[in-house]
Amino acid sequence: MSKPTIVLVHGAWADGSSWNAVASELQSQGFTVLTPPNLLRGASDADYISSFLAQRTSGPVVLVGHSYGGFVITNAAAGGGDVKALVFVDAFIPEVGEIVFQILGGSGSALDVPDPTAVLDVVGYPGGPEGDAEAFLKPETVHNSFAQDLPEADRWLIVQSQRPITLSANTTPSATAAWKTLPSWAVVGTEDKVIPPATQRSMAERAGATITEVAGSHVSMVSHPQATIDAILAAVAATSD
Repeated sequence: MSKPTIVLVHGAWADGSSWNAVASELQSQGFTVLTPPNLLRGASDADYISSFLAQRTSGPVVLVGHSYGGFVITNAAAGGGDVKALVFVDAFIPEVGEIVFQILGGSGSALDVPDPTAVLDVVGYPGGPEGDAEAFLKPETVHNSFAQDLPEADRWLIVQSQRPITLSANTTPSATAAWKTLPSWAVVGTEDKVIPPATQRSMAERAGATITEVAGSHVSMVSHPQATIDAILAAVAATSD
Protein backbone atom coordinates (compact mmCIF):
# COMPACT_ATOMS: atom_id res chain seq x y z
CA MET A 1 0.00 0.00 0.00
CA SER A 2 1.30 3.44 -0.86
CA LYS A 3 2.24 5.81 1.92
CA PRO A 4 -0.57 8.21 2.83
CA THR A 5 -0.23 11.92 2.29
CA ILE A 6 0.08 13.74 5.61
CA VAL A 7 -1.94 16.99 5.66
CA LEU A 8 -1.15 19.31 8.57
CA VAL A 9 -3.71 22.02 9.39
CA HIS A 10 -2.50 24.84 11.63
CA GLY A 11 -4.55 26.67 14.22
CA ALA A 12 -5.23 30.27 15.16
CA TRP A 13 -2.35 32.72 15.49
CA ALA A 14 -0.16 30.43 13.40
CA ASP A 15 0.62 29.39 9.84
CA GLY A 16 2.07 26.36 8.12
CA SER A 17 5.52 27.05 9.55
CA SER A 18 4.26 25.91 12.96
CA TRP A 19 4.54 22.38 11.56
CA ASN A 20 8.12 22.71 10.27
CA ALA A 21 9.77 20.37 12.77
CA VAL A 22 7.10 17.71 12.25
CA ALA A 23 6.93 18.10 8.48
CA SER A 24 10.68 17.94 7.88
CA GLU A 25 11.02 14.69 9.84
CA LEU A 26 8.06 13.05 8.08
CA GLN A 27 9.40 14.16 4.71
CA SER A 28 12.77 12.60 5.56
CA GLN A 29 10.89 9.33 6.08
CA GLY A 30 9.48 9.50 2.57
CA PHE A 31 6.04 10.94 3.23
CA THR A 32 4.40 13.61 1.12
CA VAL A 33 3.50 16.36 3.59
CA LEU A 34 1.21 19.30 2.83
CA THR A 35 0.51 22.27 5.11
CA PRO A 36 -2.40 24.20 3.60
CA PRO A 37 -3.42 27.62 4.87
CA ASN A 38 -6.26 27.65 7.37
CA LEU A 39 -8.30 30.78 6.61
CA LEU A 40 -9.34 31.32 10.27
CA ARG A 41 -12.65 32.83 9.18
CA GLY A 42 -15.38 30.37 10.23
CA ALA A 43 -17.49 27.86 8.30
CA SER A 44 -15.55 28.52 5.10
CA ASP A 45 -12.39 27.18 6.77
CA ALA A 46 -13.55 23.56 6.62
CA ASP A 47 -14.91 24.06 3.10
CA TYR A 48 -11.50 25.31 2.00
CA ILE A 49 -9.64 22.36 3.53
CA SER A 50 -12.13 19.92 2.00
CA SER A 51 -11.57 21.51 -1.40
CA PHE A 52 -7.81 21.39 -0.86
CA LEU A 53 -7.97 17.69 -0.03
CA ALA A 54 -10.10 16.96 -3.07
CA GLN A 55 -7.83 18.80 -5.46
CA ARG A 56 -4.36 18.46 -3.97
CA THR A 57 -4.25 14.87 -2.71
CA SER A 58 -4.67 11.46 -4.28
CA GLY A 59 -4.77 8.22 -2.35
CA PRO A 60 -5.09 7.88 1.42
CA VAL A 61 -4.69 10.87 3.72
CA VAL A 62 -3.89 11.24 7.40
CA LEU A 63 -5.39 14.58 8.42
CA VAL A 64 -3.81 16.40 11.36
CA GLY A 65 -5.06 19.51 13.17
CA HIS A 66 -3.57 21.74 15.83
CA SER A 67 -5.78 23.79 18.16
CA TYR A 68 -8.56 25.40 16.07
CA GLY A 69 -7.26 23.25 13.22
CA GLY A 70 -8.79 20.32 15.08
CA PHE A 71 -12.17 22.01 14.82
CA VAL A 72 -11.59 22.45 11.09
CA ILE A 73 -10.50 18.88 10.32
CA THR A 74 -13.46 17.53 12.29
CA ASN A 75 -15.67 19.33 9.77
CA ALA A 76 -13.51 18.94 6.65
CA ALA A 77 -12.59 15.25 6.68
CA ALA A 78 -15.76 13.96 5.06
CA GLY A 79 -15.89 16.68 2.43
CA GLY A 80 -12.98 15.77 0.18
CA GLY A 81 -10.07 13.43 -0.25
CA ASP A 82 -9.67 9.87 1.04
CA VAL A 83 -9.11 10.63 4.73
CA LYS A 84 -8.26 7.48 6.67
CA ALA A 85 -7.40 8.89 10.10
CA LEU A 86 -7.49 12.05 12.19
CA VAL A 87 -4.75 13.27 14.53
CA PHE A 88 -5.50 16.06 16.99
CA VAL A 89 -2.61 17.99 18.56
CA ASP A 90 -3.47 20.23 21.53
CA ALA A 91 -6.72 20.56 19.64
CA PHE A 92 -10.45 21.04 19.74
CA ILE A 93 -12.43 17.88 18.92
CA PRO A 94 -15.97 19.24 18.79
CA GLU A 95 -19.30 17.46 18.80
CA VAL A 96 -21.94 18.63 16.33
CA GLY A 97 -23.29 22.00 17.46
CA GLU A 98 -20.43 22.92 19.77
CA ILE A 99 -18.50 26.16 19.39
CA VAL A 100 -15.00 27.09 20.53
CA PHE A 101 -16.12 29.59 23.18
CA GLN A 102 -18.52 27.00 24.63
CA ILE A 103 -15.77 24.38 24.91
CA LEU A 104 -13.42 26.80 26.67
CA GLY A 105 -16.08 28.20 28.99
CA GLY A 106 -15.31 27.23 32.57
CA SER A 107 -12.26 25.23 31.51
CA GLY A 108 -9.66 27.38 33.20
CA SER A 109 -8.23 28.45 29.84
CA ALA A 110 -6.09 31.56 29.86
CA LEU A 111 -8.45 32.85 27.16
CA ASP A 112 -11.60 32.26 29.23
CA VAL A 113 -11.54 35.57 31.08
CA PRO A 114 -14.28 38.12 31.87
CA ASP A 115 -12.66 40.74 29.65
CA PRO A 116 -11.19 39.16 26.49
CA THR A 117 -9.28 42.35 25.72
CA ALA A 118 -7.09 41.55 28.73
CA VAL A 119 -5.48 38.74 26.69
CA LEU A 120 -6.39 39.64 23.10
CA ASP A 121 -6.12 42.68 20.85
CA VAL A 122 -9.43 42.89 18.98
CA VAL A 123 -9.49 44.92 15.76
CA GLY A 124 -11.83 45.41 12.83
CA TYR A 125 -11.10 44.10 9.36
CA PRO A 126 -12.44 45.02 5.92
CA GLY A 127 -15.13 42.92 4.28
CA GLY A 128 -16.18 41.09 7.41
CA PRO A 129 -19.73 40.56 8.65
CA GLU A 130 -21.28 43.36 10.66
CA GLY A 131 -19.88 43.36 14.16
CA ASP A 132 -17.14 40.82 13.49
CA ALA A 133 -13.50 41.45 14.39
CA GLU A 134 -10.10 39.82 14.36
CA ALA A 135 -8.34 38.73 17.53
CA PHE A 136 -4.57 38.86 18.00
CA LEU A 137 -2.79 37.47 21.04
CA LYS A 138 -1.24 40.11 23.24
CA PRO A 139 2.53 39.64 23.57
CA GLU A 140 2.26 38.66 27.23
CA THR A 141 -0.35 36.02 26.32
CA VAL A 142 2.08 34.44 23.86
CA HIS A 143 4.92 34.52 26.38
CA ASN A 144 2.98 33.27 29.40
CA SER A 145 0.15 31.09 28.09
CA PHE A 146 0.51 30.15 24.41
CA ALA A 147 4.15 29.19 23.87
CA GLN A 148 5.71 29.46 27.30
CA ASP A 149 8.08 26.51 26.72
CA LEU A 150 9.75 28.01 23.64
CA PRO A 151 12.90 30.17 23.72
CA GLU A 152 12.15 33.87 24.09
CA ALA A 153 13.30 34.68 20.56
CA ASP A 154 10.86 32.12 19.15
CA ARG A 155 8.03 33.53 21.24
CA TRP A 156 8.71 36.99 19.82
CA LEU A 157 8.57 35.53 16.29
CA ILE A 158 5.08 34.22 17.09
CA VAL A 159 4.04 37.62 18.41
CA GLN A 160 5.27 39.31 15.25
CA SER A 161 3.98 36.82 12.66
CA GLN A 162 0.70 35.60 14.17
CA ARG A 163 -2.31 35.30 11.88
CA PRO A 164 -5.47 36.48 13.65
CA ILE A 165 -8.68 34.49 13.92
CA THR A 166 -12.09 36.13 13.65
CA LEU A 167 -14.48 36.19 16.56
CA SER A 168 -17.08 34.64 14.26
CA ALA A 169 -14.87 31.58 13.72
CA ASN A 170 -15.03 30.98 17.46
CA THR A 171 -18.83 31.16 17.45
CA THR A 172 -19.46 28.96 14.39
CA PRO A 173 -21.10 25.66 15.43
CA SER A 174 -19.45 22.43 14.36
CA ALA A 175 -21.55 20.96 11.54
CA THR A 176 -20.16 17.43 11.50
CA ALA A 177 -18.04 15.18 13.71
CA ALA A 178 -15.76 13.10 11.47
CA TRP A 179 -14.26 11.34 14.49
CA LYS A 180 -17.48 9.35 14.77
CA THR A 181 -16.54 7.41 11.63
CA LEU A 182 -12.73 7.74 11.46
CA PRO A 183 -10.07 6.41 13.83
CA SER A 184 -8.49 9.22 15.81
CA TRP A 185 -5.33 9.97 17.76
CA ALA A 186 -4.78 12.83 20.18
CA VAL A 187 -1.66 14.45 21.60
CA VAL A 188 -2.40 16.24 24.86
CA GLY A 189 0.00 18.91 26.07
CA THR A 190 -0.04 18.65 29.85
CA GLU A 191 1.21 22.24 30.21
CA ASP A 192 -1.34 23.68 27.76
CA LYS A 193 -2.90 26.87 29.12
CA VAL A 194 -5.07 27.62 26.05
CA ILE A 195 -6.97 24.32 25.87
CA PRO A 196 -6.35 22.86 29.34
CA PRO A 197 -5.31 19.20 29.36
CA ALA A 198 -8.45 18.06 31.18
CA THR A 199 -10.56 19.60 28.41
CA GLN A 200 -8.40 17.99 25.73
CA ARG A 201 -8.64 14.59 27.41
CA SER A 202 -12.41 14.84 27.76
CA MET A 203 -12.86 15.57 24.06
CA ALA A 204 -10.35 12.90 23.03
CA GLU A 205 -12.00 10.26 25.21
CA ARG A 206 -15.40 11.15 23.81
CA ALA A 207 -13.97 10.68 20.31
CA GLY A 208 -12.50 7.30 21.23
CA ALA A 209 -9.06 8.62 20.30
CA THR A 210 -5.78 6.94 21.14
CA ILE A 211 -4.29 9.45 23.58
CA THR A 212 -0.67 10.29 24.26
CA GLU A 213 0.56 13.01 26.57
CA VAL A 214 3.58 15.28 26.37
CA ALA A 215 4.87 17.82 28.88
CA GLY A 216 4.38 20.66 26.44
CA SER A 217 2.58 23.96 25.99
CA HIS A 218 -0.20 24.68 23.52
CA VAL A 219 2.43 24.49 20.75
CA SER A 220 3.86 21.12 21.78
CA MET A 221 4.38 20.19 18.11
CA VAL A 222 7.01 22.97 18.08
CA SER A 223 8.58 22.37 21.50
CA HIS A 224 8.25 18.56 21.55
CA PRO A 225 7.66 17.53 17.91
CA GLN A 226 8.48 13.85 18.41
CA ALA A 227 5.24 13.23 20.31
CA THR A 228 3.23 14.49 17.33
CA ILE A 229 5.40 12.59 14.86
CA ASP A 230 4.89 9.37 16.83
CA ALA A 231 1.11 9.86 16.91
CA ILE A 232 1.00 10.45 13.15
CA LEU A 233 3.12 7.37 12.49
CA ALA A 234 0.83 5.33 14.74
CA ALA A 235 -2.16 6.52 12.69
CA VAL A 236 -0.33 5.61 9.49
CA ALA A 237 0.50 2.14 10.77
CA ALA A 238 -3.01 1.44 12.04
CA THR A 239 -4.69 2.50 8.81
CA SER A 240 -2.22 0.82 6.43
CA ASP A 241 -3.01 -2.77 7.37
